[in-house]
Amino acid sequence: MEDSNDKVYGILSYFGILVLIPIIAGKTQFARFHANQGLILMIIEIIVGTICGVLSFIPVVRVIFGIISGLVGLVTLILAIMGIVSAANGEMKELPVIGSIHLLK
Repeated sequence: MEDSNDKVYGILSYFGILVLIPIIAGKTQFARFHANQGLILMIIEIIVGTICGVLSFIPVVRVIFGIISGLVGLVTLILAIMGIVSAANGEMKELPVIGSIHLLK
């Protein structure tokens, strides 16, 4: 870690829209790494939430998509906690499943 704010930027990356702070202000590889993972998590939450929200208006599948939405929310929460712990420890560990996706350079 090169910047004294790196851990803060890394942790903020996993709090939804706050990922914009490390994307804009984080210049180090550490901050960009965690910002990328936080951005992927946020995008997944938005996509799944939107799909499940729209499809929940269909009475027959309302319960199914409610369960799917809840499970995805739980999984993203667990991944966010794993990322926060990694950032707080100064590590750059890729998250399971989504860690190999890179949107930011």
